[in-house]
Parts: sequence; C-alpha cells; structure tokens
Amino acid sequence: MKKIFEILVGTNNIGKYKEICGLLPKEIRKYSPKDFDILTPEETGKTFIENSKLKASYFSKKTNLPCLSDDSGLEIDLLLGAPGIFSSRWSGPNNDFNLAIRKIYYEMKRAKKNWKSNNKARFVCCLTLFFPNGKNYSSQGIVKGKISETKKGNKGFGYDPIFIPSGYKQTFGQMNPNFKMSIDHRFKAFKKIKKFFY
Repeated sequence: MKKIFEILVGTNNIGKYKEICGLLPKEIRKYSPKDFDILTPEETGKTFIENSKLKASYFSKKTNLPCLSDDSGLEIDLLLGAPGIFSSRWSGPNNDFNLAIRKIYYEMKRAKKNWKSNNKARFVCCLTLFFPNGKNYSSQGIVKGKISETKKGNKGFGYDPIFIPSGYKQTFGQMNPNFKMSIDHRFKAFKKIKKFFY
C-alpha cells in the first residue's frame, strides 16, 4: 500500500479542517479546497456516507490529489434523527450555528414541552478517502450522548456547546480541544482508516 505524502482535506469548514488536519500525521502536506478556489459541491446524498463520498470524489477529481472528506452531524432521538445530514444546513446560508442551536431547542420543546428527560443524541461522522484512480474507502464513527439544557463552552464549533458525550459532565464546547478530539466521532471514524497514513 502506497503511503500518502500529500492530501486535500475536503472541507471549506474551518473547524472541521483544523480537526481533520490534527488527526493526520504532521509530515503529510495538507491542502484545503480554498487553496484551489473550489467551492463545496451540493450535498445531494441521503446518508452521511453518500455525502462524504460525493465530496471526496469531487475534490479529488478537481485537484488530482487524494482527498479525505467528512460528512458529519447530530442526530437527536426526540427529533427522529434530525437534524442528521442537514446539520450544517440548519445553520442557514451564513453558517450561523447560534441560529441552528436555537432551532434545536425550539424543535425539541415543540416535540415535548419538558424534553429534559428525552435528550438522547449522537454525533455521527463518516470519512471517505478517495484516490485519483477512483479507489475509495469509507468509515464511520459514532459518539453517543445527550443534549445539554443550555449552551455551554466556547471551544469547538457547530453543535459542540450543546452536546454532552456519555460518561462526561461537560459539553464538547467546554472540553480541551485535544481531549475532545481523542474521544469524538471524527477520531473514531479516522481510527478505522488511519492505516493509510501511518
């Protein structure tokens, strides 16, 4: 198996880009779609795997580089799995996650007035590694937890301030970023494909 020396990290989300780069070996040269002025393709898949594959193949073909793309999101039991693959779309055209978080609380309250005991949720991440020759590998990582009653912490990004992983008292938004990255859904997905990098 050929070792990878340079890779396109297939996301225009700065938070995700930093996290994925943090999982990859330091010596690998990393590019972002911004380096090539490439916008993210429309996510037309119906699952995390379909969307991560769609992005990885698109960016890889555009740049002729191996690409590692992520599709991830928050699934809430009370909302029947929503926002799910629409997690980032709930933040609107300006990627405003304060707006998305307000929407989560609004929808949960609408589903059940006293939702505090019905707060189970999980973060799902699917990573796809796509090579210019068309070969590709996907993996999935899941971390279970619950929705916090209020927004806590200003670390991380996206829904991190309202998600408390099982076994912990803090939200992802309160945790030391390096610690969070050692237990989260992205790390779990990466563990399954890290053999391509190490």
